[in-house]
Amino acid sequence: MKRIKCELMYDGSRFSGYQSQLNDRTVQQELEKALWKIHKKMTVKTHASGRTDAGVHALGQIVHFDTPLAMPADRWARALNGELPQDISVKRTEEVPDSFHARYSVTGKEYRYRIYRTPYRDPFRTSYAYHYPYPLDVERMKKAAAHLIGEHDFTSFCSAKTDKENKVRTVTNILFIETGNDLEVRFTGNGFLYNMVRIMVGTLIKVGNGRMEPEDVAKILADRNRQHAGQTAPAAGLYLWQVFYDN
Repeated sequence: MKRIKCELMYDGSRFSGYQSQLNDRTVQQELEKALWKIHKKMTVKTHASGRTDAGVHALGQIVHFDTPLAMPADRWARALNGELPQDISVKRTEEVPDSFHARYSVTGKEYRYRIYRTPYRDPFRTSYAYHYPYPLDVERMKKAAAHLIGEHDFTSFCSAKTDKENKVRTVTNILFIETGNDLEVRFTGNGFLYNMVRIMVGTLIKVGNGRMEPEDVAKILADRNRQHAGQTAPAAGLYLWQVFYDN
């Protein structure tokens, strides 16, 4: 058996998230369907770096699977892309040792959240960025974001639906990139809880529009109460950008 690591990208607009579900279309189901065809109707289980929610996109999701086929590792990308639907694409594949695990070997991740601030909604961007037609003070947002950097208990910034008991995570960097009316917020850390990035964005927007002070973010962290943070920002603006591993 060989272990193959895949880096894939997908448009999450028409998926009910990454993980397989009984009655909904998911990325994992499409990927495993493609592997089933390539393996002549043999089931092949995949393992991803983590789940993405319905509507969330990815440019650097990492998945691994084990295969008995002798196909060269670098040819798997072309083989899979020949079977996958148009909204999923495998960027590259490589053989990795059995000790590698797409989820448990992760050392960090980067997510990016895109906002556009035009007075009107752009129908061609509805599924790919959050339309926010009101003024945002980005300097205030940067001051608030500084309180999120470091190791913290992020209970206040996590959905109550999470199955994680340990909510301590380390955010290493939050970067704001402005290009005209577009604002992209980049989050890097050792891991993120369920809805954590979207709740952080919703809270930063609340600071940016003046409904919350930057210093309030430190209090929200200390309170460990989801009700004290901002709303969960829409899924359409979120991208799993890249996943980090040792070496």
